[in-house]
Amino acid sequence: MDSFRRGDLRFDVRDGGPPDGEPVVLLHGFPQDAAGWAAVEALLHAAGLRTLAPDQRGYSPGARPRGRGAYRMSECVADVLALLHAAGLASAHVVGHDWGGAVGWWLGSDHPGRVRTLTVLSTPHPAAMRRAWLGRQGFRSWYLGAFQVPYLPEWRLRDRLFAVRTLTASGLPRDHAERYAARLAEPGAATAMLNWYRAIPWSVRSPAGRSRVPTTYVWGSRDFALGRRAAEGTARYVAAPYAFVELAAGHWLPEADADAVAEHVIARVASLGTL
Repeated sequence: MDSFRRGDLRFDVRDGGPPDGEPVVLLHGFPQDAAGWAAVEALLHAAGLRTLAPDQRGYSPGARPRGRGAYRMSECVADVLALLHAAGLASAHVVGHDWGGAVGWWLGSDHPGRVRTLTVLSTPHPAAMRRAWLGRQGFRSWYLGAFQVPYLPEWRLRDRLFAVRTLTASGLPRDHAERYAARLAEPGAATAMLNWYRAIPWSVRSPAGRSRVPTTYVWGSRDFALGRRAAEGTARYVAAPYAFVELAAGHWLPEADADAVAEHVIARVASLGTL
């Protein structure tokens, strides 16, 4: 499949690997796209896994609804359930990075029957994030407030030179930075992507509970945005077999540390005895 629909929205999907392999859904974050998983996908396919990587809402050109309320977490989670339905899958292994990781936490909490295993990259459990907020994490997350300002963030992010310079300065490889900057410059794209942040007041009204599926959380100790306190505090929010993996790495794990990411995804899938 190269796309699926949910109502009037059409989502682009990268579907690869053995069609009968254990299915793994790969969920990207901001301001990424599904192609950011390319190096990880190749390694998972070599291990016999099928991958489904959607461009999430706001990123697929056919799935950019207006209004920030359309980007609340319940809608983003429902998109993944619609992907599973379209692919004819009762459940799948889920891997999420950045905002994709947040979607993963909600799936593992609210829909454990649809998630075989969960691997989250970079993003701590939302409850651990809140507990860390009054410390250094609040300073690291200054951009959450900045992105609430109307118009100005879009204006800056649509400047491709500024976007590339900012992303590469944060550790993202340049080829990915240039592709993401080009997508930010598409009509309506920057606002749609930023609406994930602007929908936080809706999302927190139904907070994620404890993950109820076997879970691995992979965190880079050099992550510019997400600090140690929330990372180490995430364990208390998993009510299932859990592994915490600390890498000497930054934030952009799918693009810059694909080997390590694939290794831990494969290990988590294999923990069910399905490989």
